[in-house]
Amino acid sequence: MDHPISLYAASKKSNELMAHAYSHLYGLPCTGLRFFTVYGPWGRPDMALFLFTKAIVEDRPIQVFNHGKMRRDFTYIDDIVEGVVRSLMHIPEPNPDWDGQSPDPGSSPAPYRIYNIGNNDCVELSVYIEALEKALGKTAEKIMLPMQPGDVPATYADVTDLMHDVGFKPTTPIQYGIERFISWYKEYYRV
Repeated sequence: MDHPISLYAASKKSNELMAHAYSHLYGLPCTGLRFFTVYGPWGRPDMALFLFTKAIVEDRPIQVFNHGKMRRDFTYIDDIVEGVVRSLMHIPEPNPDWDGQSPDPGSSPAPYRIYNIGNNDCVELSVYIEALEKALGKTAEKIMLPMQPGDVPATYADVTDLMHDVGFKPTTPIQYGIERFISWYKEYYRV
C-alpha cells in the first residue's frame, strides 16, 4: 500500500504513518487495525450488502462493478470484533533488532504494530451475490458495469502477524455470514 490509488487508501496510509511517527517520538504504544470488507448485522446501510439486499427484496436491479469479477476478502463482523478484542490485549513493543539498513516492514524500533483483520480468503463478488440470492430465495437483476476509478480488482488480508501475535484467524464462511445477516435483516426491517 505504498502507492495508494484512491483518497480513501491515501487517508488510511497517512493515518498509519502519523501513528508510527507519534509512537516513535513519544514511546506511545500504537496498534493499527486494517479491516477487510466488513459485513454483517448492524452494518452501514450505504454498503454493498445492504444496498444489494434492499434492491433484491424490492425487485430492483443491482449495480455490479467489474462485471462481478472483483475479489474481496469479505470479513464477518464477529471475526472483526474478536480480532479487535484480542489485539487490545497485546500491547506492541519495539523490536530491539530492527535495522534501518535492512528494515523488517512488519516491525519497528517504536512500540508500533499493524494487524490485518480479514478472512484470509478472496471471494469473487459474483459468488458473494450468489450467496445473497440463495439466502433471500430470490435472483437479483444485475446491471453489469466496468471497474470504478480508484478501485482495485482484489483485496486480500495476510493475517500471519495476527495469528502469530494474538493467536487468531477469522474463519466465518461467506455463506454462513450472509445467512446470519439476512436473518437479522428480515427481522430488523420486518421483511
